[in-house]
Amino acid sequence: MAINLKGRSFLTLMDFTPDEINYMLKLSADLKSKKRAGIRGNLLAGKNIALLFEKSSTRTRCAFTVACNDEGAFPEYLNKNDIQLGAKEDVKDTARVLGRMFDGIEFRGFKQETVEELAKYSGVPVWNGLTDVDHPTQVLADFLTLIENFGKLKGLNLVYVGDGRNNMSNALMIGCAKMEINYTVSCPKELEPDKNLLEKCRAFSKSKIEVVNNPKDAVKNADAIYTDVWVSMGEEALKEERHKLLHDWQVNSELFNSTGKDTTIFLHCLPAVKGSEVTEDVFESDRSKVFDEAENRLHTIKAVMVATLA
Repeated sequence: MAINLKGRSFLTLMDFTPDEINYMLKLSADLKSKKRAGIRGNLLAGKNIALLFEKSSTRTRCAFTVACNDEGAFPEYLNKNDIQLGAKEDVKDTARVLGRMFDGIEFRGFKQETVEELAKYSGVPVWNGLTDVDHPTQVLADFLTLIENFGKLKGLNLVYVGDGRNNMSNALMIGCAKMEINYTVSCPKELEPDKNLLEKCRAFSKSKIEVVNNPKDAVKNADAIYTDVWVSMGEEALKEERHKLLHDWQVNSELFNSTGKDTTIFLHCLPAVKGSEVTEDVFESDRSKVFDEAENRLHTIKAVMVATLA
């Protein structure tokens, strides 16, 4: 069956079938291979891309910008001080203006409702660079990294350790449920995933989706251990409370060795606070694939844009 994603927005992996996700991952690998070979493309030639940022970024901004340049598009960076989004002008009106001028819109910010409204009213593909509840472009990069290390996704055991109700945990749960990866969240009871999302993912998943509070029990037989910062953007006032809650969920050598495997890899969406959610020795070890993930943001984001625009 031919896959055609032209004109589609990319707001959450919940909107895509496993075949469509596999298509984007295969396209990512192909575009990465061409990039490594020094082959520049023109699949987005003449396209104008708006990059809307309410939240600061390293990987997302750079990946979208370089991806545009690699394929002949023109990126325009717009932060919250550059335009009237949600201030003097509501999201619906901003969407309709930008949709008349740009061929695609990336949004990185707070509310999922904002990126959904941009997609509803702009008339062009909109891509979610991160919201408070989802981070789908990161998960594509994570999955490409898993494929590069294990040659597959189906049947792998991915364990997320830390704040179980943040955007990264949500996005991984959705992606793993779609791609038949066994997904375990290990976190304190106070930070367990949203029950509605958990039930929704379990309802369509053919893999195991579970919450295990004890981190050493959770990581047994893990192919990959994933963590994220303990304090998300906008929650800085909760730093002391989060550190007390999550102290036992630090990914250190003792926890890492509890997997019982010598092939387990470490993943992190970055930026990392070394010494908090992960220790320096694990982060800098040969088993750490965090910079492969970071590079893969470029190739997977490029694939999303090409698939939905070219």
